[in-house]
Amino acid sequence: MPSAELRSRLAGLRTEVGKAVVGQDGAVTGLLIALLCRGHVLLEGVPGVAKTLLVRTLSAALDLATTRVQFTPDLMPGDVTGSLVYDARTAEFSFREGPVFTNLLLADEINRTPPKTQASLLEAMEERQVSVDGRPRPLPDPFLVIATQNPVEYEGTYPLPEAQLDRFLLKLTLPLPTREHEIEVMRRHSDGFDPRDLRAAGVRQVADAAVLAAARAEVAQVQVAPEILAYAVDVCRATRSSPSLSLGVSPRGATALLATSRAWAWLSGRSYVTPDDVKALAHPTLRHRVQLRAEAELEGVTAESVLDTVLAAVPVPR
Repeated sequence: MPSAELRSRLAGLRTEVGKAVVGQDGAVTGLLIALLCRGHVLLEGVPGVAKTLLVRTLSAALDLATTRVQFTPDLMPGDVTGSLVYDARTAEFSFREGPVFTNLLLADEINRTPPKTQASLLEAMEERQVSVDGRPRPLPDPFLVIATQNPVEYEGTYPLPEAQLDRFLLKLTLPLPTREHEIEVMRRHSDGFDPRDLRAAGVRQVADAAVLAAARAEVAQVQVAPEILAYAVDVCRATRSSPSLSLGVSPRGATALLATSRAWAWLSGRSYVTPDDVKALAHPTLRHRVQLRAEAELEGVTAESVLDTVLAAVPVPR
């Protein structure tokens, strides 16, 4: 059975993040699942919904190093990964690490930088290393890229290609707060809350890299019955024949759905995956891996509605 102590310590993350961020429990859970699966996350939300604060608070509660990079049209690959710098004293080149050498990398507005710089993250995300001058340099563990996108302002942006989108484990959307949550945000700021001083807000460390590693080991032991495995595959295969989609979920997407379902089962206190786990994680795991046909978009079809239709159509194992 999953360790109750490990689960309670990681569940405490919601409480700690809630001291600084109001009403984003779903995003916190998604980020925790990504950490358990060693995956990366795409965060989508309009400006001002606390995306940066969410990542900073999570890193404080886990005692992990975090770096923020503001992606701009003139950002170069070396600005992210690091580069060789000439040392006049030794007459040699030495490697200066870039911001990617951290635990949580916040890639802010990743779609504002050209494809060459976006691609510089690919090796780091997939291989967890950076190659400079033919030499691989390993990144710290854990390593998680949390990339943000603004969903309403596309002028002057470089949309992520499908191959790069597929490398993100989850796509999480941060909605605008409800009226009650927005009032609570205003109340906290009225009482003197400073988003740059998380310690004053009472945020404390509740877990660390060692706790995460132990939890990952337990997640890897979560059992998946053959019929559940087949169900996850059938859901992904059904997207490939959907008339509304020009691109369905790849086999990498199917393995991602399996991984996130196991992590969710573990967080729920079970040592086995159920069909409900697969359904619960289908949207955040698959929504960015499908591509709508132009005519379907014109008719108002969304990736979410297609996934709803697929989940309703694929027979659930008993």
